[in-house]
Amino acid sequence: MGYVTAVPHPRSEAAGPARAGRLSLAVALLGGALGAAVALLATRQQWAEGTATVAGGAFPLTAKGSDVTGVPAALAIVGLAALVAVFAVRKAGRLLVAGVLALSGAGIVVAALVGASDSSALDEQAAKASGDTSATVASLSHTAWPYVAVVGGALILLAGLLALRYGRLWPAMSGRYERDGAPRVRRKAAVVDPDRPEDIWKALDRGEDPTGA
Repeated sequence: MGYVTAVPHPRSEAAGPARAGRLSLAVALLGGALGAAVALLATRQQWAEGTATVAGGAFPLTAKGSDVTGVPAALAIVGLAALVAVFAVRKAGRLLVAGVLALSGAGIVVAALVGASDSSALDEQAAKASGDTSATVASLSHTAWPYVAVVGGALILLAGLLALRYGRLWPAMSGRYERDGAPRVRRKAAVVDPDRPEDIWKALDRGEDPTGA
């Protein structure tokens, strides 16, 4: 008794990578754009607060994320630009841009985690408020916003990793405008009958010399 081996249809084999490409593209676009927005928003919020002793009294101090570190905001803009540039390049260029996208997300994560326990921005404010260059902030505390920036960076990192893994399946914005390198077939000029006025006028409209000179 013979056995029949089922052969997968070519369309079903191609559907898998195509589906993965569409899904990864949607997740990368959404994650990258959302991550950049979240990181930028987080850097504008209050990250730390404390007090400085001024004239025998406690003076409240606060620091926004941009006061603590400018790295997350800068890398969020770089990541957003790289996310757009991924679709403008192909092959090796796409891998390079995808790597920049992933590194931008990783840099935001690291910078935000370091900034979550940093006190230098408030120490500078304490020194200015008290007039003592050696003064430091007291009663230091941090908010949750640095960790919100970490989430934003993680989303950009995810978009970069998806671009590295599935970017070859994604379309390019300028694809239909690029030449494929194939030789172009030149159309043969239409034969003009000098005894037919309509042929002469059509040749003139095409910018051709109906006399053949």
